[in-house]
Amino acid sequence: MARRSLKEKLEQQKRIPALPEHVRVTGRGLKPDPRYNDLMVSKFINCMMYQGKKSTAQKVFYEAMDICKQKSGAEPLEVFRAALNNVKPMIEVKSKRVGGATWQVPVEVNKRRALALSIRWILEATRGKKGRPMAERLAGELLDAYKKEGAAMTKRENTHKMAEANKAFSHFAW
Repeated sequence: MARRSLKEKLEQQKRIPALPEHVRVTGRGLKPDPRYNDLMVSKFINCMMYQGKKSTAQKVFYEAMDICKQKSGAEPLEVFRAALNNVKPMIEVKSKRVGGATWQVPVEVNKRRALALSIRWILEATRGKKGRPMAERLAGELLDAYKKEGAAMTKRENTHKMAEANKAFSHFAW
């Protein structure tokens, strides 16, 4: 194997295009769902899915949407979006260690985390209710969140109350 000269190495490096310093990934390959053609619905179904059983999760979600349409009379996608937006938290507390003490510091929640929390809270509230089929429980929780009631809204209100109670420590948020 022959050694390349320094000049050849530099020429080789010039031929390689320079990569940008910060590569932004725009999407992670999330495809919209088949019925509503919506990415948020697809994300919700993926979060609801257990053990890779996507078709089961889709069936449950679409049944819940049909139940929402029957009970509320409104467009089910509008009910779903409004429910998610109602449950999204605007502010939460994070632990910050200052001078040997740990403080609960209120901070704003960014959009992606707010969506993730709202999905998680709705699913937790739905899974916490036992005794009925999952589609009925999910429809009930979505309708409750649409009306600004239910366990997921209680979780949001508790998060906001905790942030309000620790408002005095907001100067630690840097």
